[in-house]
Amino acid sequence: MSTAEQPRWLNADEKEAWTGLISLMLLLPGRLEAPLQRVGGLSLFEYMVLSQMSDAPERRLRMSELAFLASGSLSRLSNVVKRFEKKGWVERYPDPSDGRYTIAALTEEGYAVVVETAPAHVESVRQYVFDKLDAADRRALSRIAEKLRVRPVDLGPEERLRSGR
Repeated sequence: MSTAEQPRWLNADEKEAWTGLISLMLLLPGRLEAPLQRVGGLSLFEYMVLSQMSDAPERRLRMSELAFLASGSLSRLSNVVKRFEKKGWVERYPDPSDGRYTIAALTEEGYAVVVETAPAHVESVRQYVFDKLDAADRRALSRIAEKLRVRPVDLGPEERLRSGR
């Protein structure tokens, strides 16, 4: 293996940061999802879909934007939205300004689900994240998350295929 092909091994600081990040990535979803399951029978991803729609103007978003905001692939989102449509929580229709896109709109019934589950979600977010951080930590977390979050348009064609976006 040539020098150019050698892995770029993590140094001690990078390994410590990576170990901390991956631990959070594996632990937090379960901790944040448990209250949502108890209160509304929702997964964390399902809650994020409903929550992002509830915060959007007129409670509606293009499916592609909703997939990004909820941190999921368009195919995963489509499956969830299809289930939500059957429950009467979401409606889908072509975007009137550009028919190539589909709009997902939160119904009043869907909004009621968000209102019912939001307090449990916010409490778990406070308990497992924000209660442990000061203002400087919160600003640092926001900066880091922004740097690490990648929009599908920022991915190359092969990465978009692998991610399903």
